[in-house]
Amino acid sequence: MDLLRDNELIYGRLLTIEEPHLIERYNKALTAFGLKPTKLKKFEIDRTGFSPQIAEELGDYHYLDPNEVNRRFIILTPAQVDLPVVHTAFSNTSQLVYEFFQGNQRAIDALTIKDVIYGEIEDSVQKVEDIEDLLSINQVEFKVLSAEDVLGKAAELGRLVDRLKQEPDAWRDNAMLERMVELAKICGDIRENALVPDQVIFRHNAFWTSHFGGIYVFVDPDMTTVISDPTTPGFRRSRPWQVSYLSIRDADRVFRFLASTGRIELPRGSWIESSGYLEHRAEMVIRSLIRTADPNADLSAVDKVWLQTWIHNHADLVARDGNFPFLNAAKREITQLGHLRIEEVPPLQRFLVIRARPDHPDAWLTNRLISDFVPQDFVSRYVFNKQGFYADYESYTERWRRQVVDILKTTYLKDKAAFRARLYGLTD
Repeated sequence: MDLLRDNELIYGRLLTIEEPHLIERYNKALTAFGLKPTKLKKFEIDRTGFSPQIAEELGDYHYLDPNEVNRRFIILTPAQVDLPVVHTAFSNTSQLVYEFFQGNQRAIDALTIKDVIYGEIEDSVQKVEDIEDLLSINQVEFKVLSAEDVLGKAAELGRLVDRLKQEPDAWRDNAMLERMVELAKICGDIRENALVPDQVIFRHNAFWTSHFGGIYVFVDPDMTTVISDPTTPGFRRSRPWQVSYLSIRDADRVFRFLASTGRIELPRGSWIESSGYLEHRAEMVIRSLIRTADPNADLSAVDKVWLQTWIHNHADLVARDGNFPFLNAAKREITQLGHLRIEEVPPLQRFLVIRARPDHPDAWLTNRLISDFVPQDFVSRYVFNKQGFYADYESYTERWRRQVVDILKTTYLKDKAAFRARLYGLTD
């Protein structure tokens, strides 16, 4: 993974923590979680406070996610809102934490001046044993604590202020007034500074989770759809009137679900011709074939002429695979008709020519699911399905790893927003 780290393809854009007072606060949160304080003088954190360096020091990459549910968080600074989430069992953890930051911005700004905020994203499940446990999670609540108990002191000060206002003789209680002065030194003027987060409950909607090898849950008004390996505990066990279970091995049914619920864009000239989507897929297919034919091939000098020559020299292999000829035929048909007759396309190949509908709330999750059916496209895997990409990366040869990193650097990392907008129509 060193090559990925050096090129910021893993644990990139994290926030460096090296100020002694912030390290001290982080250690107070670790101690509160029953963990050993860090001895590091410098480390990086993501939006949730997860640090890859501390995970290595503790020998536990789940130190903030012990059962891969009820995720812990550590907030040292409001600046964490702009960071990625680099280690999580649920794909929507990043969005939930972002909503928490946005909903409680004033409180977080005020609290982190003097304290560290930590706690758990709590739901109704303590441990996931089957699919039903995942489906029972409808909402989550942020259980928020602070190491110096500024939250508790602010709440106490608020109660004393109310008492002072409501009880005519309360101002005579010198002990109470002294306590208010003492608390105000810590909390400041709570009439001006919102110190207690008040938006702590959030909906838990569509998501992917790493449990049982990977499960997708999509939520529609009348039906929840689970897509996973059919050997997953609880698959098709209960609530058939509320839950539809699809095998991730069944490309036809998964495609029909995505199409019928309006989550995908079918291949039409209106977006295909301007995006370069089919050309991108074709290049990914050929590069995958090259890797299969010769895992140690030197691709450092590859250009379009080199690729075209390789295709001609390996025509039999390209024809047997079938995906490259299919993409060329699809491009011609779309040019002629303005669309592709998708019902005539074999189910698995349909995923080569579709993308998530950009304006759908589940666009990122849908593109992640599509990438599971097109593993040859390691760029899409990296953009939408980093866990899948990292698992694939482990099987690559050193030479192929370097090629993959070079391609990601010259395509996606060069301008992420522009790349996502052109290929996938995404503007966020």
